[in-house]
Amino acid sequence: MTIGLLFAICLVAANLRTGLTGVGTLLPEIEHDSGLTSSWGGLLSTLPLLTFAATSPLVARASHRFGTTRLLVSALAVLTAGTVVRSLPSVICLFAGTVILSAAIAFGNVLLPALIRRSVPAHRIQSVSALYVTVMGITAAVSSGISAPLAHTVPGSWHTALAWGIAFTVAAFIGWLPRLRSDGPPASGGGTRSPVPWRSRLAWQVSLFMGLQSLGFYTAVAWLPSILIHRGATSNAAGWMLFYYQLIALAASSLLPLLTRGRHDQRWTAAGASAVVAGGFAVLVSAPALSVLACTLLGLGGGACLVLALTFQSERAAGPGEAAALAGMAQSIGYLVAAAGPLLLGILRDTTGSWTLPLMVLIALSLAMASAGYGAGRDRHVRPPAR
Repeated sequence: MTIGLLFAICLVAANLRTGLTGVGTLLPEIEHDSGLTSSWGGLLSTLPLLTFAATSPLVARASHRFGTTRLLVSALAVLTAGTVVRSLPSVICLFAGTVILSAAIAFGNVLLPALIRRSVPAHRIQSVSALYVTVMGITAAVSSGISAPLAHTVPGSWHTALAWGIAFTVAAFIGWLPRLRSDGPPASGGGTRSPVPWRSRLAWQVSLFMGLQSLGFYTAVAWLPSILIHRGATSNAAGWMLFYYQLIALAASSLLPLLTRGRHDQRWTAAGASAVVAGGFAVLVSAPALSVLACTLLGLGGGACLVLALTFQSERAAGPGEAAALAGMAQSIGYLVAAAGPLLLGILRDTTGSWTLPLMVLIALSLAMASAGYGAGRDRHVRPPAR
């Protein structure tokens, strides 16, 4: 693996959350200006996850047919277009652009684990996964922190703030264009494509762990600012608290490979990190004044769970083809599970007029994540189904 390829992977990683995490900070203003209810705001936050779930199963087949690099460059071009459409002054464009850019991100989400499995020695998979998660976390945290200030200072308000990350998209597109020449030809019609391991218990555990950690993250990104604003914080302060949460998650994801180096069995690591996430939501319920402690726990547990969820998609696969199939399944099922989070919390908030019940639900789901993580953390490979 070359430094150039590592840098190119990081450029893609910079685009996988930047366009999504700023929405939660801007959501109160979007709802106020457009007249959307909390339920519609929840749907806006859920749309990317539904799109991920619908699109992810298609990636392995498309990669087999067109080639990984060609597919990735095309996805980056679509991501650019979707970002522009979403920033236009129209509610229809807001939702349509969200679907377009989310479909492009889904391709990047699935292609990166397969690229890593193909290009990185087995003993370095977790380190490289942690590196791209770190880049993804930095850009996501910056997006959360600066979106509200940008909306208050630049022409176009939140419409313009939604589009600032397009700079990363263009950079990644330019960075990957030269690699089209070195990309191998698409697989021929007689090539072998790894089947999706629907009947594997381990694959389902990897998928559920992926889904529940994503549910916790995207729900926090969508509603944490609203929860804090409901309890007296300003929009800017709530945005920076979301930034802090992601900064802690970033630190946790960076340190995890150092703390678990040489350890192939990750059962207790995954279960323990999930329990820490449950503790963070419990603090938000029982001691809302301790929001810094809550965000610290959520960040520590969530950052570790994210690295593990992505690492499992590479480490639990027997080869690159199997990694693409497992990643497609994990992200399809996973994001379908995650999609329930923001929408469900918005509905529960509208129904009860309180954040207590929604947060209690998140505690229960985090404990379920601990069970799935314990299974997914076993040092085993997903066995391909018999042909």
